[in-house]
Parts: sequence; C-alpha cells; structure tokens
Amino acid sequence: QVQLVESGGGLVQPGGSLRLSCAASGRTASSYTTGWFRQAPGKEREFVAHIRRSDGLTYVANSLKGRFAVSRDYVKNTVYLQMNGLKPEDTAVYYCAGTLRPSTIASEYDYWGQGTQVTVSS
Repeated sequence: QVQLVESGGGLVQPGGSLRLSCAASGRTASSYTTGWFRQAPGKEREFVAHIRRSDGLTYVANSLKGRFAVSRDYVKNTVYLQMNGLKPEDTAVYYCAGTLRPSTIASEYDYWGQGTQVTVSS
C-alpha cells in the first residue's frame, strides 16, 4: 500500500508561483512513478506531469511546458510540482498519484492523494 499526501495549494494572483508537494509513504512507495493531475469544476481530470522513479526522467504536458516543472527529493521521498506564471485557467484541484508504469492516463494510476486546491485569482 502506498499513501500520498499533497500540500502547498492555495490562492495566488495571476503570474504568481506555487510549489506543490507530494509526500509518499508505504512499503513500495519508492518503486512508483509519481504523476500530477488536475481537475477543474465540470472538467475531466487532466494530466500535468510525471517523474520516473528509476532515473528521474520527467515529462510535462505540452501545454504546460515552460511554466510547470516536476522534481523529487529521494531522501524525503517527496515529489514537487513547481508552477510559475500561473493563470486563472490553472485553477483546479491538483492530485498526485502513483503508478508502476509511467503514463499520462489517470486510470493507469493505482494510488491517489486527496488533492490540494489551487486558485489563481486577483
């Protein structure tokens, strides 16, 4: 079993930055690729980024490249999502999730955190 806990969400003005954290625990947490997804009201869950456990290779959704980045701290077993140049359309609940095989598809992730709200508004 893997437990994921997100933190770092909040209210930010357009153009601002936030860093979300996803702390993982559990026997096999270190074996998983960690992904970030987001879901805005009335919309489907959307892939944001993932980072592979094996080699730290990252992948960010094309529409978010240049503004979002994902990284991890192996010692703390925590994955971060750095979000810069935030826009009102980035407003959503952000989730981290774990999968054994890197994927951009939400249904292929086995474990999910509870989500953290990000609101971009002036």
